[in-house]
Amino acid sequence: MITSGTTSPAVLEQLQRRTADPKRRILFTGATIVTMDRASGVLDGADLLVEGDTIAAIGPDLSRDGAVVVDATGMILSPGFVDTHRHAWETQLRRIMPDVDDLGAYAMSTLAGYATVYRPKDMYVGTKLAALTAIDSGITCMLDFSHNSRTPEHSDAAVQALIDTGIRGVHASMGPHFGDWDKQWPGDLTRLRKKYFASDDQLLTLRLAALATDEIAGPTLAYGPELARTAKELGIGVSVDAVFGTSSSKAIGQWAKDGILGADVTLIHATGLTQEAWKTIGESGTTIALAPTSDAQIGLETAIPAIDEALSVGVRPGLSIDVEVALVSDMFTQMRALHAIQRMCAVNAVYGTDQRPARITTHDVLDFATLQGARTNGLAGVTGSLTVGKKADLLAIQAEDLNNMPLNDPIGTVVLGSDARNISAVLINGAVRKWNRQVLGVDLPALRDEVHASREYVLSTPVA
Repeated sequence: MITSGTTSPAVLEQLQRRTADPKRRILFTGATIVTMDRASGVLDGADLLVEGDTIAAIGPDLSRDGAVVVDATGMILSPGFVDTHRHAWETQLRRIMPDVDDLGAYAMSTLAGYATVYRPKDMYVGTKLAALTAIDSGITCMLDFSHNSRTPEHSDAAVQALIDTGIRGVHASMGPHFGDWDKQWPGDLTRLRKKYFASDDQLLTLRLAALATDEIAGPTLAYGPELARTAKELGIGVSVDAVFGTSSSKAIGQWAKDGILGADVTLIHATGLTQEAWKTIGESGTTIALAPTSDAQIGLETAIPAIDEALSVGVRPGLSIDVEVALVSDMFTQMRALHAIQRMCAVNAVYGTDQRPARITTHDVLDFATLQGARTNGLAGVTGSLTVGKKADLLAIQAEDLNNMPLNDPIGTVVLGSDARNISAVLINGAVRKWNRQVLGVDLPALRDEVHASREYVLSTPVA
């Protein structure tokens, strides 16, 4: 038995040596545990036991027999964050248009431009960089809305990147908006399901991705009965992007009539929808993925994340990053942006009256970023909370770092105080992916060469 903290090379060596052992035991001791499980809440000075890939026990003074013991005194253990929507293939074009004016400018520069020259290797590099960055900032589960699947090889490259990084990945496959492609989608989903997603008990899962309407890219990519039938036959969920405004509101009404809404369908953005559309969403149990910084910065419809609308019909949404060509990469920013925007709007709405503003809390936004994100991705029984029997997807956050000490409120510290530098360790499916504040298994110079080479190719290749 070796006892030390998340900076210890000796402990890491022990953990890595026994990675493949299904009975390997890791015991975190003395932590403040933010479970995000309603029955357990926050536990002070508690222990958490991981056996193999699963959380086996949580409580005080757990047995140390046969365990690698990690002293987590002064740390917060939290569920890993869950990203419900990110276009990972774009990542080597990060912040190439930081002051994007509107959705049209993004679509024409990225989807009608850069996307059309992407090779499979560019898909791989972008997706890999996104996933590693996600892990570094505490995102243990990421839905990759991969809407540049020009050939089967493009899809293979995106899936392989998720495999190679060790993230809990959701590959949501969609054909491209513009340019030449093989027209293999959605038929190729059958091949992908068989090749990469044959088991339901694995790190990766598959979803069908689509658009809300045919306004941007034509009817082929728009969600409707035919695509819903494909997803049902494959036994996979559906993620629908570009859900906003009057046209999407009408589409939601039609989907309800067609019987193709429900808990296995996620609507992304959901800004500027009618009250009737929201009523339909709430009644159908359809899930919502908000993108707080995307809505505000790109200016999608009202530009205000639809958190109040969702909560008013009983929907607790997941959160997402969206496009790194113009936005940030991490979940801390999404939580803080949503927290600030909603509370600003709530106070403003009752200013000058004697009414009390209906504010969301830091607990709310952490719930959205963890458990509700998992539910939105169809993985609520697998991840999203520190619950006995769930997979060990967790973060060890240094609560005594300069920017966090002293620890007064652990949830407030995670949401408002912490960032990637405070994450000392990340476990995904019980495997250590970040240790001593460094993502493991990354040859940074080689990755940097890959990223720069891919970016230069994309930027220098003429669009047909």
